[in-house]
Amino acid sequence: EVQLVESGGGLVQAGGSLKLSCAASGFIFNEYAIAWFRQAPGKEREAVATITNDGRTNYDYFVKGRFTISRDDAKNMLYLEMGSLIPEDTAVYYCYANVVNRKGWEVYTKDYWGEGTLVTVSS
Repeated sequence: EVQLVESGGGLVQAGGSLKLSCAASGFIFNEYAIAWFRQAPGKEREAVATITNDGRTNYDYFVKGRFTISRDDAKNMLYLEMGSLIPEDTAVYYCYANVVNRKGWEVYTKDYWGEGTLVTVSS
């Protein structure tokens, strides 16, 4: 069973830093791109950063230069280092993977999400 478990959220002052972690299990972690999403109160969930299985990264415009996504395939861990935080970064942050599933002859992909971790940035 695929599981994604986030940790590391909390309350931080504007300008501060925070590091989020995501522990993955139930799939071959090093074969997949993994991403961080976030959802602010009253807003839709949005992609923050993505890292491919070979380490290429992509960032949302509003976090580029402030956030760094990384992965440790030996530990099945995904990370998001967040710096120069602003109140607009306040959101629940989710770990996401789209994983291939097989059921008999059927092959399909399925979206998996963690429960999320809350980041609150005070002004």
